[in-house]
Amino acid sequence: MNWEELYSMQQSLDNHIEENHQLKKQDLFQKKYLALLVELGELANETRCFKFWSNKPRNENAIILEEYVDGLHFILSLGLEKGYRYCSRNLGEFTRTETEQFNKVFESCTDFYKNVSKENYNLLFENFLQLGEALGFSESDIQFAYYKKNEINFERQNKGY
Repeated sequence: MNWEELYSMQQSLDNHIEENHQLKKQDLFQKKYLALLVELGELANETRCFKFWSNKPRNENAIILEEYVDGLHFILSLGLEKGYRYCSRNLGEFTRTETEQFNKVFESCTDFYKNVSKENYNLLFENFLQLGEALGFSESDIQFAYYKKNEINFERQNKGY
């Protein structure tokens, strides 16, 4: 995946939002971190992977992918906020369930929040990518969905979202 292209697109969106909402020169790390946690919760809710008490099926893959990409937007944005960029590495195999992988991503979020380091950022990013794999998404699925959602986000901003 061409991460530099996605970082560039995210930087454009972030700049647009910061200019339109008079947020230039503000530290938005806390808000972006909370937004990521909320998006992860929304994603987990769409998969229903943790709802052992319910027989209701998971939502459609298209909706789950859109929620996944919402999380990716904030992970990219957090990296930009702190000057970190993820470079692709071999993720290796993993055997976690969806629920276990969600918990691993939440744990990685907390680790990054407590110790804002490049190493913790990369671990967060890798665990998030492994979550995407666990959910059945290919790199091309994720990239196409990111392009689409980025465009929607710009449209929303231009309409006063």
